[in-house]
Amino acid sequence: MDDALRRLLAAEDAASDLVDKAQTDSERLIQSALQEASQQEERFQSRVPELHASFLEKSDQRANQTVAEMERRFDERLVQLREAAEQHEDAALEAAFEAMIRPGEAVRT
Repeated sequence: MDDALRRLLAAEDAASDLVDKAQTDSERLIQSALQEASQQEERFQSRVPELHASFLEKSDQRANQTVAEMERRFDERLVQLREAAEQHEDAALEAAFEAMIRPGEAVRT
């Protein structure tokens, strides 16, 4: 019985040592993880200006593309309007001359 009690006490001491070691390892891992997280946060914070500049550059590029597209559409529409004006210029001049020559008559379209 005495021998069994000694073995139980030795096992209890060994288990207690294992628990203490596990707690120490756990605390070390937690501190290591906190330190790594802190370093990651510092790296991120140091990159914020770079990320911000990149975002602004991309936004500026998209804005420039949008402006260029709007200008292209405007120019296309302007060409269409000029072509339409040229196509109807003769009819408009003819109608104007007709109205000047015969002011009381209905104008043909």
